[in-house]
Amino acid sequence: MVTEALDGLPPELGREMRNVAVTVDDDSTSLDLLGLYQGVPLTERSSDYAAVMPDRITIFRHAICAVSADERDIVEQVRRTVIHEIGHHFGIDDDRLHELGW
Repeated sequence: MVTEALDGLPPELGREMRNVAVTVDDDSTSLDLLGLYQGVPLTERSSDYAAVMPDRITIFRHAICAVSADERDIVEQVRRTVIHEIGHHFGIDDDRLHELGW
């Protein structure tokens, strides 16, 4: 589902993603977060950004399943969560993402 969400991104957006890994956490049973972006957003990178570990987007399977009514809802929530976390990679904060509907 995460791969499908990533493949559904507009190609020009995908080409702009730099040094970011997307993973699924199957082990965490915490239901606090559906997804988490960790890294340096593209808007904060400067010319001295080099030789760093990739940013990481983690999608939390248990939390998404807990807030979803059925499989179709899970697919939609995964898509929304992936897009939301990618927004953070591009430097968009939570308030703006919520304004945009993500």
